[in-house]
Amino acid sequence: MGKEIDGQIIRRVLLEVISETANRGPGSFQQGSILREASRRLDLHCLELEEALLTYWHDLFRSGHLSWGYNLSNPDPPFCHLTDQGRRTLKNLSRDPANPDGYFENLSKLGTINPVTESYLREGLKTYNSDCFKAAAVMIGVATESLILELRDELVKKIKSIGRTPSKDLEDWRIKKILGGFKAEIDSHKNDMSRQLFEAVESYWPAYTYQIRTTRNEAGHPVNIEPVTSETVHASLLVFPELAKLAINLKSWITNEYK
Repeated sequence: MGKEIDGQIIRRVLLEVISETANRGPGSFQQGSILREASRRLDLHCLELEEALLTYWHDLFRSGHLSWGYNLSNPDPPFCHLTDQGRRTLKNLSRDPANPDGYFENLSKLGTINPVTESYLREGLKTYNSDCFKAAAVMIGVATESLILELRDELVKKIKSIGRTPSKDLEDWRIKKILGGFKAEIDSHKNDMSRQLFEAVESYWPAYTYQIRTTRNEAGHPVNIEPVTSETVHASLLVFPELAKLAINLKSWITNEYK
């Protein structure tokens, strides 16, 4: 039996080979050479893993990252080329959602997110990379709500610990109400925060949460068969680490400085 390799490792190595091959010029961008080099790096020696590599390769065509042909004189396999979407993905390969390992490595540098948030985010990445954008939008939205609820719980606990009563909005079960209550509480303490943190909250927190939640709501309450696009879901995934970083900084402020 061949060795086991995580599917995301296969995808990451394949994308790395594609990126390197693309830099050599379009004429050298051929199916056989790319797959052989990816197989060599992964040290594949069984049919099951070779089939897995082929599956990830064809997924890149299905998801619109690659297309067949080099030019009109060579429009068919084995020649192929990167699409605009593929070029955008490779431009930020180390942290792009198309590379979950790099995405989470970048996210881990910003701080630690709670297990519930991480579980939904991981599933969101899987569905995004399976071309299931509506499902991905919902998963990312839930991951975001988990961050918001964690932050709300921390703030409510701190308010009660100093003998005050949290606002009704802050203790509501509806995310929109919670966000309103959270903003009111933060605004009332802006003089107690560093200028840098308050300006980040004032400028980015509403924009980040609105973008992700709007995309999630459009997917969850559809009015047509394509309520969200790959671009809007991709944007949500790129925004999420910045939202997580801000949430981590806010949690630290609430824990250590709120009064």
